Amino acid sequence: MTELPDARLDQLLARHAEIEHALSGTPDADSFVRLSREFADLAPLVASVKALRAAQRELRDARALAEDALTDREMADLAEEEAAELEEKVEALAYEVRLALLPKDAMDERGVILEVRAGTGGDEAALFAGDLFRMYERFAALNGWSVEVLSLTEGAAGGFKEIVAALHGRGAYAKLKFESGVHRVQRVPETEASGRIHTSAATVAVLPEVEEVDVDINEADLRIDVFRASGAGGQHVNKTESAVRITHLPTGVVVAVQDERSQHKNKARAMALLRAKLYEAEREKRDSARASERKVQVGSGDRSERIRTYNFPQGRVTDHRIGLTLHKLPDILAGDGLGELVDALTTEYQAALLAEAESAGWGER
Repeated sequence: MTELPDARLDQLLARHAEIEHALSGTPDADSFVRLSREFADLAPLVASVKALRAAQRELRDARALAEDALTDREMADLAEEEAAELEEKVEALAYEVRLALLPKDAMDERGVILEVRAGTGGDEAALFAGDLFRMYERFAALNGWSVEVLSLTEGAAGGFKEIVAALHGRGAYAKLKFESGVHRVQRVPETEASGRIHTSAATVAVLPEVEEVDVDINEADLRIDVFRASGAGGQHVNKTESAVRITHLPTGVVVAVQDERSQHKNKARAMALLRAKLYEAEREKRDSARASERKVQVGSGDRSERIRTYNFPQGRVTDHRIGLTLHKLPDILAGDGLGELVDALTTEYQAALLAEAESAGWGER
């Protein structure tokens, strides 16, 4: 592990102090907002650096006391024990600082647009898509996020052929962004009389919720159609053209959202979904342009990649990107066990970024 870039850390500490001084004055409203955000962004790093440097000073003092010829044996032994504990503390704090130095994904604090679609496997794939959506729905509840279904198409035997939902909550994208890809299930369908195990799949896409300022959309590039919604809602759904379909003509991206009553609300939701899709398409294009230079497998976001297998007979879930198998399938599908997978994927991703940053000499934060 390479040494921390102390000169850069000094610069960031100085910048934090400079912002603090500026905020204590009377900056204009725009400057206040901008400086406050930068100050808050730097705060965790500054706290970790200060704690690290304090621990390093304590470690130097403990080592000096232990090595001083004038120190009696009992005191030297105590100093050596303290030094050993401080070494562990310094190592942990240095890791915190390294993580804080990693470039931040601007979308990590956003909510997400979640799309789950049945893949190969017919009715069983739709049932599995339903299982996956309920898993994310429960995981959202455990994290205090709200779930808003934007559109859905039910499967003939249950589950969903497709379901799109917005998960509103701070940090949802940071936790769920590695869920994009093909999820495979191996189990005996209820309709299988011979007890033969079937394999089917569903595709998950996780997009960050983006704001109007994040994506520039020209109204002239849109074709907006309204039509009668299908599904729950009774006679009103059948008689009122409240569903909205928006086509982005330059890219061919099409989104459709339906609500029980409000065409206006449907259009707003459809625009939110369109912004998310256009933002993600642009980011994928940007990332692929430098794929030859940089490839962090966990964060590749390739929706055609088989990322995970849920094996019911053995009660196990395997994430193929990091080679992790957990024999906790019921807990994971119930939502409360998904956090262990999420944490493992995040740790692996951070480790890859750390290795990349250190080999490149850290660059700029």
